[in-house]
Amino acid sequence: MIDKAGGNGNNFTTVIGNDATFKGELHFEKGVRVDGKVEGKITTKGHLAVSQGGKLQADVSAGNIVVDGQVVGNLNASEKVELRKTARLKGDIVAAKLLVAEGAAFTGHCSVGPDAGKSGGNATPANRMTEKEALPRK
Repeated sequence: MIDKAGGNGNNFTTVIGNDATFKGELHFEKGVRVDGKVEGKITTKGHLAVSQGGKLQADVSAGNIVVDGQVVGNLNASEKVELRKTARLKGDIVAAKLLVAEGAAFTGHCSVGPDAGKSGGNATPANRMTEKEALPRK
C-alpha cells in the first residue's frame, strides 16, 4: 500500500483524491499520488504513485512509477517502474528498471534497461490500442 510518503520517503505535493475523477492532460514538476480516477495523459519529472484504489486509463511519463492500483495505458519511466502485489496493468512499459511483486498482473510488452528509452523505445500510446485490447472483459 502506498502511504502519504510513497512508501519510500517521496512526498507527494499533489494528490488526486479517491472521490475525484479527471479527464485530460496533467503535468507535474514533483510527485503525484492518484487515489481516484484519471483518464488521459500524465507527465511528471518526479514520482507517480497509483494507490490501491486508484484507477488510470492514461499514458504516463515519469521519473519513477509505483502501481498498487489499476492502470490501462503505457508507462514510460526514466528510472524505475514498480508493480506491487495488488497492481493490475494492461499496457506497455519502457523503463531503466522494472520490479514486479508476486501477485501483480501485467499484460503488455516491456523494454527494460539503461538504454530502453534512448533507442526510440517509447511505448505505443494506449489510444492506439483497440477498446477490446485495452479494457478488461466483464
